[in-house]
Amino acid sequence: MSSDTVIAAPTLRERCRQFIENSLVQRTLLALILINAVILGMETMPGVMAAFGSYLLALDKAILVVFVVEIAIRLFVHRLAFFKDGWSVFDFIVVGIALVPASGPFAVLRALRVLRVLRVLTFVPSMRKIVGALIQSLNGMLSIAMVLALIYYVAAVMVTKLFGQAFPDWFGSLGASLYTLFQIMTLESWSMGIARPVMEQFPYAWAFFVPFILIATFTMLNLFIAVIVNAVQSMHDEEHKAEHDADVATQHQLLVQMQQLQQELVQLRTELKKPTAE
Repeated sequence: MSSDTVIAAPTLRERCRQFIENSLVQRTLLALILINAVILGMETMPGVMAAFGSYLLALDKAILVVFVVEIAIRLFVHRLAFFKDGWSVFDFIVVGIALVPASGPFAVLRALRVLRVLRVLTFVPSMRKIVGALIQSLNGMLSIAMVLALIYYVAAVMVTKLFGQAFPDWFGSLGASLYTLFQIMTLESWSMGIARPVMEQFPYAWAFFVPFILIATFTMLNLFIAVIVNAVQSMHDEEHKAEHDADVATQHQLLVQMQQLQQELVQLRTELKKPTAE
């Protein structure tokens, strides 16, 4: 007696999951984000808004509706787990800001609508990896920033005492010295604009400026880059660790099988060499 196999139909939640995770849907949402970015840029052009403003605003609202529906589906699919994912919370906040009426005290939120463009980070894995590396490297970057702040403070006190009276606009106070040193660190007009005028009155001022640039600009900033690169490499290693472990397990299994075959061959040879009983 044959029995029919009953296949349970997917639930509504499962169908929604399959829909929202479909590659075509994901590519469509990414395209809408990019189109929305172009629209937000065109809204800053008075001539374009005068000619096509109503159409652009209508298209912007239509895309926003799509984003709201997408977030609602993801909330239905993932429930409370939705808020455990940082990228999902980021999407929720960005879309939520766009729903707040941009008038009165909330007029500033109109400018924050452009944050919707950052949703590209959610859909592009390589960008998401970079942002994750930046977040992972915050502890190391904080340590470097503390060292850099200490160097800045010592240098600011030095230049305030050395050059403050002669150049009060640049080094007259601790705050002014810190800002001037920041300008020097960025190498923006540091030589002709600051160092050389100071050296006209203090010929040996180069003995301060050159070491400061070497330490603050070339050494410390490169340490920031090194920490970020190390974080990216660590994430890359973690992603490939599972594949590496699987390859090692496969190689070990093949080695065990080869050893078993070798033992069987040895046993077979031993049996063949035994004299046949008459």
